[in-house]
Amino acid sequence: MSDALTLTRGNQSAGDNRRPILQVNNVEVIYDHVILVLKGVSLSVPEGGIVALLGANGAGKTTTLKAISNLLRAERGDVTKGTIEFAGERIDRLSPNDLVKRGVIQVMEGRHCFEHLTIEENLLTGAYTRKDGRAAIQHELEKVYAYFPRLKERRTSQAGYTSGGEQQMCAIGRALMSRPKMILLDEPSMGLAPQLVEGIFETVKRLNDDEGVTFLLAEQNTNMALKYARYGYILENGRVVLDGDAKTLAENEDVKEFYLGLSASGRKSYRDVKHYKRRKRWLA
Repeated sequence: MSDALTLTRGNQSAGDNRRPILQVNNVEVIYDHVILVLKGVSLSVPEGGIVALLGANGAGKTTTLKAISNLLRAERGDVTKGTIEFAGERIDRLSPNDLVKRGVIQVMEGRHCFEHLTIEENLLTGAYTRKDGRAAIQHELEKVYAYFPRLKERRTSQAGYTSGGEQQMCAIGRALMSRPKMILLDEPSMGLAPQLVEGIFETVKRLNDDEGVTFLLAEQNTNMALKYARYGYILENGRVVLDGDAKTLAENEDVKEFYLGLSASGRKSYRDVKHYKRRKRWLA
């Protein structure tokens, strides 16, 4: 029997004794009333945890995050089955604005800064739901600058003229300005140099350790994600096909072969692997 089959599927405890802050239960997503994208996805994120959502491009990672943050309707998508709960309350019928007020915010793939605004103006837009006064918002701004010193140096620069790494920092910093309990982070490594990617993930870990922010991050860079996450789910064709604690997944031969390009015999090209073989080994 393959090692992969010894891992659990849809494990609701996410390998952690802490209570789950997010529960996605058997969710199905359909676009344009006909295109089935997610097929019974279930996952759990413990409070104060870092959980990785892994898989190739088109596996359903971004759709899963948008189902949680309720951004699907803007793209003619809809959750047609299952439930999503945050802190014990159902949230799949709330507006994105209501979710931000409850402490759930998504950092979109591709950074999505307001290009015509300065870095600091971008950050301040993240505090639009807050009612605790200018002094508290200024304190939060200085805290963001402490985590991302480069943003303080560039605070008066127009965001559209900053680097990709600076824009990614800005997008995360803007999310922090809302004082979130949980951040849904979509492809933070996309288009960035390896050194910058490492820095982004180090900051995610610091935010998790120091501020207690929970993270669910969707990422194609499996090696980097499993280095910093505590638990992971692997999506394929809209389904969870494997899940387990990060160390177990990183050491699993199937994950090494199909997502890290490694096997027991050394590095292997994805083109060398037959698709049916993967499906047979994982889903038999």
